[in-house]
Amino acid sequence: MEKILRQQIEKIVKLTDEEFSFVLSHFTLRSFRKHQYVVQAGDAAPNDHFVVKGLLKSFYVDDAGKSHILQFAMEDWWISDPQAYHNKLAATLNIDCIEDTQVLFISIDNREKLCAEMKKIEYFFMKKTTAGYIALQRRILSLMSQTAEERYRQFIQFYPLLLQRLPKALIASYLGVSRETLSRLSAS
Repeated sequence: MEKILRQQIEKIVKLTDEEFSFVLSHFTLRSFRKHQYVVQAGDAAPNDHFVVKGLLKSFYVDDAGKSHILQFAMEDWWISDPQAYHNKLAATLNIDCIEDTQVLFISIDNREKLCAEMKKIEYFFMKKTTAGYIALQRRILSLMSQTAEERYRQFIQFYPLLLQRLPKALIASYLGVSRETLSRLSAS
């Protein structure tokens, strides 16, 4: 499980064995069952989660009780409630497991200590955060300007592995369409 984290980091910065051991000492391994919450809205969300195994979703529940999926995360992806994590606030998002899941998580305090001591890791997290912002911008622009069919085609293009693992109802929710609309789109 450490191997997948090292591979993730070394896509951006190279580490010696000693450096990686030091980095790993700031993470904790945790397992979750399918449907178990990793973060619940209203609770503290002090950790950023690197997915070693499994599949998760982050979502927001509006005042009318409607659920809005913001993100999925599978192996080699990160997931958290960024606002709660970075600002040490109560979570506004929920994160739960779609499959049995294992994560390596790092607290904001450990991340800040690690980044202060290792510029390579500070650079790594800066690059990952920037990539996350770019993906979020792409998602927002997609929701604002694309048709349902265009959003579906983009989802297939960017996330072909998720298409195989997610129930259609979750894909429909992520795309902001009904399940019936998704069935029509996937048939065409």
